[in-house]
Amino acid sequence: MSQHVYKKVELVGSSTKGADDAIRNAIKRASATLKHLDWFEVVETRGHIQDGEVAHYQVTLRVGFRLVD
Repeated sequence: MSQHVYKKVELVGSSTKGADDAIRNAIKRASATLKHLDWFEVVETRGHIQDGEVAHYQVTLRVGFRLVD
C-alpha cells in the first residue's frame, strides 16, 4: 500500500442557484489549475440576502490534493 501526502487549500464557491452548485463551481475552477484533487470538506455555509430573498450562496470548503513526485 502506498503512502500519500496531501496539501489542503481553502476555497469559497458561490452561486445564485444553491449551496451544492457553489461547491461544484469551486471544485471545477480549482481543477483547472490544481491536479490530483481527491477530496473536499465543507467548512462553512453562508449567503447574501437581498430584498428579503436569498441572492447568493457562499460555501467555504477545504480541498485536498495529492502531492506526487
